[in-house]
Amino acid sequence: MQADPPDGIPAPPPVRRAARRTRGARYARTGPSLLAPGAAHDPYRLYRVLRETYPLSYDAPLGAWLLSRHADVTTALTDPRFTGFPHDGAPRGGPAPRGLCHGSARCTPGEQDPARAAPSAPRHLTERVARTAYVLARRIAGRQQADLVEEFCRWLPVGSGGPYPAGLPPVAAPIPCTSRTGLRETALASLFANLLDDPDLLTALRVEPGLAHRAWTESLRRDPPVQVVLRRTVAEVVVSGGTLPAGAPVACLVGAACRDPERYAAPDRFDPFRTDQGRSTAGPESCPAVLLGRLEAEQGVRALLDAMPRIRWAEGFRPVSTGLLTRGPRTLLVRPG
Repeated sequence: MQADPPDGIPAPPPVRRAARRTRGARYARTGPSLLAPGAAHDPYRLYRVLRETYPLSYDAPLGAWLLSRHADVTTALTDPRFTGFPHDGAPRGGPAPRGLCHGSARCTPGEQDPARAAPSAPRHLTERVARTAYVLARRIAGRQQADLVEEFCRWLPVGSGGPYPAGLPPVAAPIPCTSRTGLRETALASLFANLLDDPDLLTALRVEPGLAHRAWTESLRRDPPVQVVLRRTVAEVVVSGGTLPAGAPVACLVGAACRDPERYAAPDRFDPFRTDQGRSTAGPESCPAVLLGRLEAEQGVRALLDAMPRIRWAEGFRPVSTGLLTRGPRTLLVRPG
């Protein structure tokens, strides 16, 4: 699916006052604001304008510099010249909150982590998530219509690692860094929306359940639950379009970076088979929330397809994603049988 053309997004004239306050961001231009009317309705049109015309832009209403290209956002999320804001829970010098990871110090990748395989979930955790997904899927399998967000995506993360609704199997105490279940709910909703848009892919998943891992990674790329991550520079940093000064607040547009055509071919298309998939944008593989999110996705897909092999959209329904900082569909109406 191609993105809408970036029509109707005005680019405001340069703001001299903002340029004086943020002296040191050389060669930068002032582009459209994240807070512009309509930006939350369809941020991807705005992201395209920023990537192509304003790769480094000062957003005066937001009070931060915007980075939108994949290479620049990746640098801001991994380079020690950027640090987290104290109020967002990120330790100074620690990893940036992004995707499903909230930036806990224990989630910092070790020197050898890039060379290691992704960690696997312990058996008892896999069984707990699978059992929760099975119970939820069977509850709605016999209905004429159901809302997957309200009746599945919301309860699977809760039942996997925290309090649970009546009738679900007991669970242990939440794993550290996994209590933010709303992000996993949003990510699951986007995954199911992408899968239900492609009946052929659903058929392939029934034959080869292992494809769910690639589908999950691709959904996190195309529709990341966290669209904007705030960072601050501790030194001057050269990026596309100019140089960020030390001490500058920076908004990393993860949603823009994940659809950068310089990094991904046909970036607006949901394609689990793409050869340029790369690493997940959810956060470090060592993060418990990242591990649990992947497990919930894989077991959730399997449970739904086992209980509802003919699941499809309800007649006349089309999913709509909302939100700017976090984004995903709030309703998924389906016909289970």
